[in-house]
Amino acid sequence: MPGKIYFIDVTNRDGVQTARLSLSKLQKTMINMYLNDFGVFQSEFGFPTTSHETNYLRANLELARMGVLKPIRLSGWIRATEEDVERAFQMVPELEYLNISISTSDQMIQGKFNGRKSRTDILEQMVNASRAALRAGIKGLGINAEDASRTDIKFLIDFATAAKEAGAERFRYCDTLGYDDPFTIYKTVNQIAESISMPVEIHCHGDLGMAVANSIAGAKGAVDAGQDAYINTTINGIGERAGNADLVSCVLAISKSKGLSGKYKLGRPIVLNKAYTLAKYASYAFGVPIPINLPGVGANAFAHSSGIHADGVLKDPENYELYNYEELGRGEPELVETGRLICSGEYSGISGFSHIMGKMKVTFANASEARRILELVRYANVEAQMPLVEDELLFIARYPEIARRLLTLTPLAD
Repeated sequence: MPGKIYFIDVTNRDGVQTARLSLSKLQKTMINMYLNDFGVFQSEFGFPTTSHETNYLRANLELARMGVLKPIRLSGWIRATEEDVERAFQMVPELEYLNISISTSDQMIQGKFNGRKSRTDILEQMVNASRAALRAGIKGLGINAEDASRTDIKFLIDFATAAKEAGAERFRYCDTLGYDDPFTIYKTVNQIAESISMPVEIHCHGDLGMAVANSIAGAKGAVDAGQDAYINTTINGIGERAGNADLVSCVLAISKSKGLSGKYKLGRPIVLNKAYTLAKYASYAFGVPIPINLPGVGANAFAHSSGIHADGVLKDPENYELYNYEELGRGEPELVETGRLICSGEYSGISGFSHIMGKMKVTFANASEARRILELVRYANVEAQMPLVEDELLFIARYPEIARRLLTLTPLAD
C-alpha cells in the first residue's frame, strides 16, 4: 500500500536558530496554534533541555491536554545522549514526542568530534539514548542522522536499522548543508526506505537553493518504496544560513504539480486557506518580510503587469495562474489605520486597552479582570518589543493562566 506524506514544521526549533532572529514564547505558542489550524502533523516546538524553554514547553503541553492544541503533535529536540534524555524529562516530564539527533558523516565524526568517536560509538550512543527515551515514557521517537547527505549509504542503513530495532518510529534524513539535489536524494531515500521498511523524515536546507525540490523528491522516494514520508518545513522558509524548505511551497508542490497532484496523498488534510494568515504572522513575529516571489503568499504571487499576461489572466485566470489566490486565504483588502490609532503596549492604560478589546467584541466581567489581562498584555509587549496582534490579545484573554506561564522566565541562581 502506498505511503502518505505528512508535514513536520520545525520553525520553533530550527527557524529560531536563524542568526539575528528570535521569537518570544507567546509568539512560538501562536505559531503552534496556526500550524495546528493549517493541518501540520507535528511541530518541533523547542528544546526540553534548555531552561528558558521549560515554562513555554509545559504550557503548550497543557494546551494540548486542554484540547486547544489538537491534533497536532508537539515534539522536543535533543542530542542523542542519555544525559539529555534524563535532563529533558526532569525539566519537562509531560513530554510525549521526541526527536534525538547525532552526526553521522565521516566529516562530522572527524571534524566535529575530532576523531574521538567511531561509527560504532555513534550507533551505540544513539541506541542507548533511544532506549532511555522509551523507558522514560516517550510515545513517539524520531532518530535524526545529521549530515546524512554526506554519509555513506551503507552506514545510514545500519544507523536507521539500529534505530528501528531500538524502538524508533521514524528515521530523519538530514540534508544539513543543502548538499543533495532532487536526483540524489530520491535515490538515497528510496534505497533507505526499501531497506529498512520504516517511515522517513526529510529535512532539507537551502544552501544551493533546492530545499523545496529536495524535500519533495525525498518524500517521493520514501512513498515510492511504500513508506510514509514526513517533510520538515519552516514558515516562509526561515532557517539557518539560506533557510529550510518553505511549508506553503511544499504543500503547493504536492497538491498542484504535474507529477504529484492526485497521485501522492497527504496523511492529514491541509487547510490551505489558512496559508496567508500563517505566513503573515510569522513575517510579523520574526520581523522579516515575506519574499515578494514566495509561492502562494508572496506579494507578486498573483501580480501581473505584462500586457500579454494581464490580458490572458483577465480572460481566464488559469491562463497564467496555476491556482487561485482565494485558495490561499487571500483576496480581502488589508486596511491600514491612517487616523487615530490606539495600540497595546507595555505602558497601556485600562481605558485604551478596553477600547482595543471592545473593538474585538471582548468584554470583561469586572474592572479587576480587565486589569489582570492588561497586566499580562503589558508583559507580553515587554517580551516581544512590538504591538500585539489581534490573535495574541484574544489568546491572552481566553487563556490568562497559560499566558502567565509563557511570560514567566526564571533565571538560574548564582
